Amino acid sequence: MSITSTDRVTFGRQMNPSEVSDTAFALLDEQGTVVAWTQTAEQLVGYSAGDVVGRSAALVLPSFGEAPTTSAFVHQCHAQNGWSGATAVRHRDGRVLDVSLRISMVWGQGGAVRWLASVTDIGALSGDVVNGSVRGALLARAPVGVVVRDLELRCTWVNDVMESYDGISRERRLGCRINDAWPGSEAETTEAVMRQVLQSGSTKIHEYRTWQPASLGREHPFAVSFSCLQGADGQTLGVCTISVDVTESRRARERLAILSEAGTRLGSTLDVMQTGQELADLAVPLFADFVAVDLEQSILLGEGAPARIGTAGERLPVFRRAGLASIRPGVPKSPWVRGEAIPMGPASPVVDVLRTGRSHLEPILDTAPGSWLDQDPARAQKIRENGMHSVMIVPIRVRRVLLGLAVFIRTEELVRFQEADLLLAEELVSRAAVSLDNARQYCREHTAALALQRNLLPHRLKGGSAIEAASRYLPADIDRGVGGDWFDVIPLSGARVALVVGDVVGHGVNAAATMGRLRTAVHTLADMELPPDELLARLDDTVQRLAEQDADAPEQAPTVVGATCLYAVYDPVTRKCTLATAGHPPPAIIDPQGQVTYPDLPTGAPLGIGLGVPFEAMELELPEGSLLALYTDGLIEARDHDIEEGMHRLGTALAQPHRSLEDLCTRAMEPFQGQAASDDVTLLLVRTRSLSPTQVASWTLPSDQTAVRHARHLAAGQLAEWGLEGLEDSTKLTVSELVTNAVRHSTGPIRLRLIRHQVLTVEVSDTDFCAPRMRSARTIDENGRGLSLVAQLSRRWGSRPVAGGKVVWAEVELASSHARASGTPPALEE
Repeated sequence: MSITSTDRVTFGRQMNPSEVSDTAFALLDEQGTVVAWTQTAEQLVGYSAGDVVGRSAALVLPSFGEAPTTSAFVHQCHAQNGWSGATAVRHRDGRVLDVSLRISMVWGQGGAVRWLASVTDIGALSGDVVNGSVRGALLARAPVGVVVRDLELRCTWVNDVMESYDGISRERRLGCRINDAWPGSEAETTEAVMRQVLQSGSTKIHEYRTWQPASLGREHPFAVSFSCLQGADGQTLGVCTISVDVTESRRARERLAILSEAGTRLGSTLDVMQTGQELADLAVPLFADFVAVDLEQSILLGEGAPARIGTAGERLPVFRRAGLASIRPGVPKSPWVRGEAIPMGPASPVVDVLRTGRSHLEPILDTAPGSWLDQDPARAQKIRENGMHSVMIVPIRVRRVLLGLAVFIRTEELVRFQEADLLLAEELVSRAAVSLDNARQYCREHTAALALQRNLLPHRLKGGSAIEAASRYLPADIDRGVGGDWFDVIPLSGARVALVVGDVVGHGVNAAATMGRLRTAVHTLADMELPPDELLARLDDTVQRLAEQDADAPEQAPTVVGATCLYAVYDPVTRKCTLATAGHPPPAIIDPQGQVTYPDLPTGAPLGIGLGVPFEAMELELPEGSLLALYTDGLIEARDHDIEEGMHRLGTALAQPHRSLEDLCTRAMEPFQGQAASDDVTLLLVRTRSLSPTQVASWTLPSDQTAVRHARHLAAGQLAEWGLEGLEDSTKLTVSELVTNAVRHSTGPIRLRLIRHQVLTVEVSDTDFCAPRMRSARTIDENGRGLSLVAQLSRRWGSRPVAGGKVVWAEVELASSHARASGTPPALEE
C-alpha cells in the first residue's frame, strides 16, 4: 500500500526539542569515513565538520578503530540494519562521554550503502534513578525512519523502516522529491521547513500524523526532525530527516517508568518468596498480562549448592513457584500455585535458557501440533484456555549463579512482545536478581545460623532419675536466631546429673561459635567427673587459650572471648547439689512450699580474665521436689530496672512449684514476649527427684582376698531382692573385677554400692587416688584383662575422684536382665 495523497498525511506543529532526545547525526561510508556532519554532532563532541569530514569515525568513536569497515563494526556489535547500545565517544577536549549509539544502514540508488550514526548523550538522560545506559538503550530501540535528501530535496538515501511508516517503497522514493509522493499543500509545507534548515544549518522538529499500512485505519503520530548535513569545508550537503514513532517512544518511556518504580517496590524484605511475588506484581498489568516467577529450590531452602548457568545436564534443577500475578485475579492461569514444584520437560525452551543463560523470546507462541507443548499437556491446556499468544522467559541470575526464571505472557494485550520488551524484562529481572541474591544470602546465613544453634544446644533434656527439666532460649539477634548463651543437662555416673548454664560475651554467630567450643569443653570435662570448682578452673584455662589463639591471628575477625558459667552437680541419692560459679548470677531455688531463695555462692571471676583466683564450690541439700532455676543475666537485667528487681520478678513467677515446668517457663519469659531483647535470655528450670533408700544398697568390705567372694555374695542377694536375677552373672563378674583391683591397689577400706535407677550402677570405692586404665594384655600375661571384661559386660564404665580416694563404676542395662533370665548369653565384644 502506498500513500499518494496528503489526505492521509497531516503535518503538524513544531515540537520542543526536549520532547525528542537531542541526538547528534553523522553519515559514514562503508570504510568508516565521515562524509557528512551536523551542528548537533559538533555541539556534542566539540569537533566541527571541517575537523571530521573525510576522516575515520575512530577519531570520535574509539571502539570503531578496531574494525576495518563499518559493516565489520556493526557485525561486531551483533546487529543488522541498526544497532543501539552503550558506548563511549571522545570529546575534542579529551573528555570521554557515555553515549547511546545507533548505526542504521541506508540505501542509495544502484544498491549503494551508507550508514547513519546517531548518538545520544546518556548523561543527559540519567537525571533520575534509572540507569542512563538503560534509558538510552530503551529509547533507541524504538524504530527510526531515515531519509537523506540533497540540496534539491531529492531522496538520496533511505532505510527500510520508512516503508513501514508511510507505505512508500525504497525504489519509488529514491531520486524523488516529496511532491512526487505527497502532492499537495502538506508536501509544500514540509519542503519549506527543509529549505529553512538548509539555509540556517539548524535542526527543527515537527509532528505529523499518518495512517500506517497495517494500522487498519487508525491515525498514527510521528515526530520528525530535520538536520542540516555539512561537508568538510562546512558547506551544506543536504538535509537528514529522522522519523520516530511517537507511540513507540511513549511506550519506551512507560517502560522507563516501570524501571523507576522497580527501585522502590522490589526487595522490601529479605524474604525470597515475597521478593518473587513483588516482581510478578510489578510487571502486571504495566508490562504483561500474566507473570510467573519460579525460584531454584536451594534458594528457597537456604541450603544446598545453587544451580549454575551452563551446567544443566540430564537432570534439570528443581524450581518452585514464588510469584504469580494476573490481570484477572481469581482466574487460575497456571496449574501450579506458590510453593509447588514446577515440572520442566526436556523439550521446553527453559532447557536452552538454562544452558546458555540467555532469554527466550517467542513473539508468537507456537501451540500447533508438533511443538514442545505436546510433551506438556497440562501447560498446553492452560495456554489455550487463556489465549496466551506471546511469551518471554528470562533467567534470574547473579553472575553465573541461577536464582530462577521469570515468565512473562500476554493474553488480552494483542501487541506481541518485541525486542524492546525483552530489554525491559531483562533489566527488570536483573534488578530483582540483586534483591533476590541479598535475600538468598540472608536466607543461607539464617539457615546456617539456625543449624549451628540447633546443633549447639541440647535437642532434648535428659534428667534421668535425678531431675525433670524444661528450658527457654531467646537470642538477642532475633534475625539470625543465635547467640552466646547455652545450657545443658549432662548425665553423670551414680544417677547424678550436671546442670550447666553459660553466657559468652557478645551476640550473634561469633558468640554462638565460641559458645559451641565451650559447651564441647564442658562435656569433655564433665565426662572426667571433675568436681564443679575444678571443672571451672579447667574451663577458664580453655577460654584463655582461645584468646591467645585469636591474638596470634590478627588478620582474622576477633573471636569472642570471655564468658560466665554456673556448673552444678545434683545427686538424687543424697539430695545434695554442689555448685560453683564463674561470674554468673546465682540460681533461684524454690522449695516445695514456694519459698524463693538465692544462695550466696562464692562468686568466682568470669572465664578468661586470668586472675588466677581459685574457684570455690558450695554444697546444698535440697528437699525432693525443689525447683532450681539457672538463667543468664538477660532474664533479670533490663534498661528500666536493676538486677534486684529482675530477680524478684523471676522469683515471683516461679513461686508456684505445683505448676508444670513448661507453664513456669512461660510465666518467667512473659516480659520478653513480642519485644526485642537487648541481651540473650536463657532459662533452665529443673525439679529435683530423689531415689528411695530401697533403690540403693551399700556395704563396707575388708581390704583382703575375702572381699571378692563376700562382694559377689552380697551383690547376688541384692539383685534377687530387686528381681534382677537375669543380671546376676554379669554383675558378679563386674563386682569381682572391680573389687579385685581395689584390693590389689589400695590399703584402706573398700566400699561396694549398687544403685537401681534407669540402669544398674555398680560402684566400688577405695583409698587409691590413681585412676584405673584399661590396657591390652598379651597372650602370655596373667593380668590386665579385668577392665576389658568390665567394658564388655557394661554399657559404660569409668572412675571419678572423691574425698579420700576414687570411685570406679560400671553401668548395666536393666533391659538385659530379661535376656539373661531367658537363658540368652551375654554378647561380649571380641
